[in-house]
Amino acid sequence: MKTQSGELEKNGEYRQMLIQAIHSCAIKFPEVASTVVHLMMDFLGDSNVASAIDVIVFVREIIETNPKLRVSIITRLLDTFYQIRASRVCSCALWIIGEYCLSPSEVESGIATIKQCLGELPFYSVSEEAEAIDASKKTPQSNSITVSSRRPAILADGTYATQSAASETAFSPPTIVQGSLTSGNLRSLLLTGDFFLSAVVACTLTKLVLRLEEVQPSKVEVNKATTQALLIFVSLLQLGQSPVLPHPIDNDSYDRIVLCIRLFCNTGDEIRKIWLQSCRQSFVKMLSEKQLQETEELKAKAQVSHAQPDDLIDFYHLKSRKGMSQLELEDEVQDDLKRATGEFVKDADDANKLNRILQLTGFSDPVYAEAYVTVHHYDIVLDITVINRTRETLQNLCLELATMGDLKLVERPQNYTVAPESSKQIKVNIKVSSTETGVIFGNIIYETSNVLERTVVVLNDIHIDIMDYISPAVCMDTAFRTMWAEFEWENKVAVNTVIKNEKEFLDHIIKSTNMKCLTAPSALDGECGFLAANLYAKSVFGEDALVNVSIEKQADGKLSGYIRIRSKTQGIALSLGDKITLKQKGGS
Repeated sequence: MKTQSGELEKNGEYRQMLIQAIHSCAIKFPEVASTVVHLMMDFLGDSNVASAIDVIVFVREIIETNPKLRVSIITRLLDTFYQIRASRVCSCALWIIGEYCLSPSEVESGIATIKQCLGELPFYSVSEEAEAIDASKKTPQSNSITVSSRRPAILADGTYATQSAASETAFSPPTIVQGSLTSGNLRSLLLTGDFFLSAVVACTLTKLVLRLEEVQPSKVEVNKATTQALLIFVSLLQLGQSPVLPHPIDNDSYDRIVLCIRLFCNTGDEIRKIWLQSCRQSFVKMLSEKQLQETEELKAKAQVSHAQPDDLIDFYHLKSRKGMSQLELEDEVQDDLKRATGEFVKDADDANKLNRILQLTGFSDPVYAEAYVTVHHYDIVLDITVINRTRETLQNLCLELATMGDLKLVERPQNYTVAPESSKQIKVNIKVSSTETGVIFGNIIYETSNVLERTVVVLNDIHIDIMDYISPAVCMDTAFRTMWAEFEWENKVAVNTVIKNEKEFLDHIIKSTNMKCLTAPSALDGECGFLAANLYAKSVFGEDALVNVSIEKQADGKLSGYIRIRSKTQGIALSLGDKITLKQKGGS
């Protein structure tokens, strides 16, 4: 309750974190849900939209997992529905009302509540329509610009749709209205041009009327509710096509409302089953998959071997150095520290280490050099082996390196003297400050017995792979959509691959980018020729990398579409885009 006062800084964010924590506790310990759910429902009308969304999602899950609380939650939701001020919260609350109002009194109360929040019909008067037409005649140029200006809108799965600029301005910020009993909150939201909400209202009323037919013995009452619902549907369509609003209704919402009208004219058992049972079954399946995923993650964490309290830790300065070289000593101490912190991962194949060795000069050069690259979280260590292949002593041999990107050379290597046909180990430390593909380049300069002559050998470039810095991570769908809307850097890569199967291509992208697929496996089941999936990863610097894959199978069997990368920094977006462009072919 303290977060309700406006004195504290970041009240909304703190309240949102509290709600999410209570949500997690109530799911783990169902017996305490009854003590918190009604208190949480007081925040449905919160001005902080994110907090209100978290509350309604919490209520939606509790009402399914705790059947004993269904009646009390529905009663409380119907009583406080008029206080809800955000469109997305209204949509979720309407879905709950449509699915969980089961008794005759609950169904009738649900219909009455929606009618009360919609207010008197029609939604606009003839005089208002005439004024809108006159205004549109006075400014025809501005209207034409508004309709023709198109920008992409982000849908729930991360894919794009096109809408007018006026629609964009109406929906980009969360629409909030003041709810009251005299002026319905649904009416106020609909008059801002929120036609998706109008489609949700139509679907909810359809479910309630279909359920009323099953539980209400009086046909007169059922017919009365049906005609009132049809009148609301027609009024919504009229509102969507009227000049009162700045933009017309979108095709999807229009089709959904028309479908509801047709449904009342011809109701079959199969259609009734789809509307009254399938939606809830899909939600139950989603919850079970979420629970299964959380269980698997806990099992995976439990299998990770951690160091025991009494395990030995060797310290570098106290380590016995008998019979060990300096390099072996440092490697062993480093392994001990990794074991102690639980980060030790044994390479299953020594070929992985060989892949880290990069040839810097040619075999015919007088000086041969190769580097073994070790990438830690915040620094890169280059172990460079320099071999003198001549029969002369090389004097003042110096390794000069430079970096491109957010890489910084810690110290300049000193000069060395290398005997004929002998080698020298040079260690170079490079600091990394952000996640992006960097390049290390340079040359080797040395002098021979002829002091006046200096020889320069140019080294091959060392490209630092972004995959060394990002790892798969998990986040909530709401958090993913929030970040997707906020992040300003986007890289759009066209799909160009020889892979013919959509899921195979998605798996190839996941493997190539070292990311986690957030889209549930059940959502990717079946063969429909389309696929949309969200991928997520986090860098060692705490930066988020978001990827949306939207592909379609063409008539000739080839895949087309786009892969969109979004991040807060330019480096990740560009580097991931380059990586995907390089790897997406997938033929080899």
